[in-house]
Amino acid sequence: MAMTVIWTGMTALSLVCALALGNESLLASAALEGAANAIQLGLNMAGVLCLWMGVMEVMQRAGLAEKLARALRPVLRRLFPDFSEDRGVMDTIAANVSANLLGLGNAATPLGLEAARRMSRRTPGVAGDSLCMLVVCNTASIQLIPTTVAAVRMAAGCQTPFDILPAVWITSILSVLTGITAARICSKIWKD
Repeated sequence: MAMTVIWTGMTALSLVCALALGNESLLASAALEGAANAIQLGLNMAGVLCLWMGVMEVMQRAGLAEKLARALRPVLRRLFPDFSEDRGVMDTIAANVSANLLGLGNAATPLGLEAARRMSRRTPGVAGDSLCMLVVCNTASIQLIPTTVAAVRMAAGCQTPFDILPAVWITSILSVLTGITAARICSKIWKD
């Protein structure tokens, strides 16, 4: 709802300013150009996302996704101790983290929602500590391959869309560590 109000306000303000300054034709051409650019960007991103979704499918069929999930389990058990024995929840969390590691945020979202749905069965109507930790880890995920950002950079004409990797690695690791620390601190504060 809030985004609807913000976008409507921005559009109305643009229209009012264009009318006041006599730039209606510039506004119309900018709107049409923006719509065309949005379609082009969507097509470029769809291609890259399809490529990485295919890579993820190959990884799953080759058993690499399961090996990655198995490698993540010790860390995930420490982050989600309430569900360490629930294999279904841990598998969906591991799949979510794996998709985020590969920069497939669009693919990670349904996996995160499934993990959240399974977690919420224990505490209906209440977001427990583990569910809050899942939201933090999913939102501030570590990305080894920032596929979506690289696709946007490539669509914008960048010749080296992956030259941002060191910065992405550092910032994503720092954001996850900060988020986990904040979630742990808030969990302790609200329990006391």
